[in-house]
Amino acid sequence: MTTMTDNINQIKLTPKDYSSGLEVKWCPGCGDYAILAQIQKAFADLQLDKSNTVWVSGIGCSSRFPYYMGTYGFHTLHGRATAIATGVKVQNPKLNVWVATGDGDLMSIGGNHFIHALRKNIGIKIVLFNNEIYGLTKGQYSPTSEYGKKTKSTPYGSVDYPFNPAQISIGAGATFFARTADRDLKHLGEMIKRAAAHSGTAMIEVLQNCVIFNDGAFEDYTEKDRKDDNVLYLEHNKPMIFGKNKDKGIKLNGFTPEIININEGNNSINDCWVHDEFDTNPTRAMILANFANIDGFPLPFGVFRDFTKPSLEENIHNQIAEVTKQKGAGTLEKLLYSGNTWKID
Repeated sequence: MTTMTDNINQIKLTPKDYSSGLEVKWCPGCGDYAILAQIQKAFADLQLDKSNTVWVSGIGCSSRFPYYMGTYGFHTLHGRATAIATGVKVQNPKLNVWVATGDGDLMSIGGNHFIHALRKNIGIKIVLFNNEIYGLTKGQYSPTSEYGKKTKSTPYGSVDYPFNPAQISIGAGATFFARTADRDLKHLGEMIKRAAAHSGTAMIEVLQNCVIFNDGAFEDYTEKDRKDDNVLYLEHNKPMIFGKNKDKGIKLNGFTPEIININEGNNSINDCWVHDEFDTNPTRAMILANFANIDGFPLPFGVFRDFTKPSLEENIHNQIAEVTKQKGAGTLEKLLYSGNTWKID
């Protein structure tokens, strides 16, 4: 006998089904639209259960995201999204918990929550909308803005050195880190799917264009006439090559990366560094992260690392089950009268 529930479960969801239907209120041309569309498309491809999916955000343009998703959502406080998401995931590990956040929200006031989420390896997915500017508050420099950036808050140029989200993530122990861009639609969708499949904390940095306050910041990595020479697409077990003619390669000389022409001299594709995204040693992933700080080097896109270890929620619930097995189920009264307590007559 076929029930109504069976029929509902057989319906294939479309990207539109993952939309809340609310009017999207971002500036025309904002890169956030592309991120929203690709996430909805990726969710439809994966057929994620809407009733088990939660989006958590902090404050900023990107943090309007939960309003536009046809899932559960929680718009929280500035910088606190990863802390709230941690509580949601630990309380109910079966939920798909995603965080939408910006560089000001995550890398500044939310930095402490962020690094500890990575350290604990909570099974949440963090999507960083990195436009290297404070957009919602009208154009101040952010923790990821480049040195010398002239903004309303730094009219003579910023004298701060920027954070590198890849270096912070890998240094804090991220088990998954990937980078992509809002205008690289197919690649963006692939990275969302890869993050969804990861069991621990998955961190995706999305280079996102702010058309009002930082327009064109990432054109070297998104425009057809120059991206081939400036982007290195990482593929597991493939040599690192790039360039319009695919004639440039990355050679690893000890711990020092070098750019070589694979068609000149004694160089060949066999000299190129072969990417291993499943390497549990963070050293090579950190070398890749540092490419952003070396003049003339391409910016790596793709999965830097992806390895598995037990998540925080898994460890917590396994511990609870083991202690309960040993001591039996507890009660609130037992808890209140345990430990260093005393009774006054």
